[in-house]
Amino acid sequence: MAEKEEVIKEKLTHSGVFNFSEFYSYAHNWLKDENYGVSEGKYAEKLSGNERNISIEWTVVKKVSDYFKVSWKVEMEIENLIDVEVEIDGKKKKMNKGKISFEIKAALFKDPDSKWETSPFNRFLRDIYNKYIIPKRLEDMQGRIISDVQEYKETLKSFLELTGKR
Repeated sequence: MAEKEEVIKEKLTHSGVFNFSEFYSYAHNWLKDENYGVSEGKYAEKLSGNERNISIEWTVVKKVSDYFKVSWKVEMEIENLIDVEVEIDGKKKKMNKGKISFEIKAALFKDPDSKWETSPFNRFLRDIYNKYIIPKRLEDMQGRIISDVQEYKETLKSFLELTGKR
């Protein structure tokens, strides 16, 4: 069985004006551009009058090597989303107003295909490999995951702030 190690958990909250469909596309495309596989496990929308509450969950996966796989769980909660009309550069544009909460949890999987699980001796070798041979590689992988998650969060934060301040 693959060893799973939780690496980082980040949160982002934004209230105000933004374009939800553009934000959704931007968040999804950023992951695709970074060669992550994205699958949507949940998309639930509840209507209450003219307000919408949306709940979204993505599983994001990237196989880095034969021995490492990175997995993210991305959860979005959009509350009190309403359609508004704003004026940008003298032109009226349809946008949304509401509160968006975004949470990212990232984990590193070692031996994701369980190639080292075939016998007790192979498991022993894997433990030695992890403990003595690749600790620097593990540290580098964790740093890369932390960097990617924080870059993603900051990129989304900038997107929301820029669209809300126009």
